[in-house]
Amino acid sequence: MASVDPNLGAGGDELFGGSGSNTALFSQEELAQLKLIFPGMPQREVLNAFRDVRTRLMQKSGGKPFVVLVSSLGAEDRSSYVATNLATAIAMDEQNSALYIDCNLDNPGVCRFLRARPKHGLTDYLDDESLGLRDIVYPSGIDRLSVIPVGNPRVTAEEHLASNRMRELVDSLRNRYVVIDVPPASISVVGRIVSQMVDHAVLAVPFGQVTQSQILSGIDAVGEQRFAGLVFNY
Repeated sequence: MASVDPNLGAGGDELFGGSGSNTALFSQEELAQLKLIFPGMPQREVLNAFRDVRTRLMQKSGGKPFVVLVSSLGAEDRSSYVATNLATAIAMDEQNSALYIDCNLDNPGVCRFLRARPKHGLTDYLDDESLGLRDIVYPSGIDRLSVIPVGNPRVTAEEHLASNRMRELVDSLRNRYVVIDVPPASISVVGRIVSQMVDHAVLAVPFGQVTQSQILSGIDAVGEQRFAGLVFNY
């Protein structure tokens, strides 16, 4: 039976957004078009907001790496915007690298990070034990940020996310900064499944469009003990 390579969680900087990657980085113009933050961007309040979320999570983790889930509330899926920019904010620190895992099965957002179409992704890895972590981790157009895309469609994808192989994968990455993007808590069970494997959970909330009961339901879905806070989208 294939297993996760334990060395990849602790090392392999060239795999996890290290300086060994030859992928061309996005220009500031491309980052702006992709709605991704970057140093010196005109919307400094947006940049500082994501830096603040990053800092608060680091403080909550006592300065240690963490695995954080990002979900959303309301009818619109807003988690990818928050998750991608949170991962980018972590990677901005030259002392850190970040890994973004796309578990947003119906509305994947990670492909905008990639210069080329990925061959394999998370669903393929969970379904095929011959695949290793190196087969599904891709460099992005952002320095020190790597991504694991959703992968090819699977009828049983949600069941695979609840598997021991998924849990082992997350556990092998706990000494890195990992951001996991999942569908809205109100319409999918994925957040409830994956939240059992993470350190923290953040909810993206459309400002003025959700009720207190919806917020409480979202917190319940990801687990009150893991809930780290709300990020309001204006």
